[in-house]
Amino acid sequence: MSYYTKAKFFTSAPDIRHLKNDTGIEVAFAGRSNAGKSSALNTLTRQKNLARTSKTPGRTQLINVFELEEDLRLVDLPGYGFAKVPVAMKKKWQASLGEYLQKRKSLKGLVVLMDIRHPFKDLDQDLIHWAVDSNIPVLALLTKADKLKSGKRKATLLMAQEAAMAFMGDVTVQTFSSLNKHGLPELERILDGWFGLNKDADADADEASFDEE
Repeated sequence: MSYYTKAKFFTSAPDIRHLKNDTGIEVAFAGRSNAGKSSALNTLTRQKNLARTSKTPGRTQLINVFELEEDLRLVDLPGYGFAKVPVAMKKKWQASLGEYLQKRKSLKGLVVLMDIRHPFKDLDQDLIHWAVDSNIPVLALLTKADKLKSGKRKATLLMAQEAAMAFMGDVTVQTFSSLNKHGLPELERILDGWFGLNKDADADADEASFDEE
């Protein structure tokens, strides 16, 4: 069973000042309002309604926090870039996102979700630059990978990986589909690293080899 099935709702906040203690480890998910962020979180946690999906992208205006265990959290950041949202609201969200990325000490990794057919739009790039400037590792997750045939998907991934080099930071690119769970093991492996979960596994392995001696 996946470790991420343990996720449960913890709190919601309109901005960083209303979030609870800035301790432990947080991994945040961010993306355009139609990038499939809620679906990806639900797929990761094997829960249908943990992150609420909406027929009206851009409706979620809060930072939603899900706890895995004490001091380990998944954070669902407000979606951005949807055309029908008023400009003033867009600017407020962008300010909130930037502030979270630059000031949240417990943030140890950022997953930026992008529709594989429309990667690295301006706001996506802004978000990744913010993270790189703050020395936060980034996973650029190309969602809706099921929309492309295998050859096109691989070619798009290669182009995106090449484009990611321009950020001059710790930016990994991976394809993903909530529909058929393509890329889910790779997503979990990267999150495990950020949360330090694989360190426990390494320690157990070392202990076992020591016992054998």
